Parts: sequence; C-alpha cells; structure tokens
Amino acid sequence: MLSTTVTDTGQITLPEEIRQHLKLVSGSRIEFVIDEDGQVKIFPLNVAVETLSGILHRPGIQPASLEDMETAISEGANDWA
Repeated sequence: MLSTTVTDTGQITLPEEIRQHLKLVSGSRIEFVIDEDGQVKIFPLNVAVETLSGILHRPGIQPASLEDMETAISEGANDWA
C-alpha cells in the first residue's frame, strides 16, 4: 500500500507509482469523487484524445460519417421547432 502525508495547507504529493499509473505529468488535472460507499476515487482529467479512439465501438455497427451526423443533428433540431 502506498501512502503520503497531508501538509498544513491540505496539499499532498502523489507517490510516483500512482502518477505513472494515471499517466500524470506536471500540470495534470485530477478529479476526486466520493462514491456511494464513501470511497474516494481519483480520475485523471487530461486524457489525450488519441487514447479515446475506439472506446465506443460496438462490433457489427458501422461508424457514422460526418454527413450522417450532420443529418441526424439537423433532423433532431427540426423536432424542436
């Protein structure tokens, strides 16, 4: 288990192993979330766009083209009128 010390001003230094695991560098932003069980979770907020590629892919579903997306947005906007 890794640990650190909280300073008088509430600051901590994340252990190197944690920074490497979360791919954090100087200036990285993180978010703290308290879940329903009271556990605190840390999420990195500066994920490179390249790492998100393909996360929504589902086998058998063709990706939408930009034209398809624009058509869907336009049709959806027309429903508001």
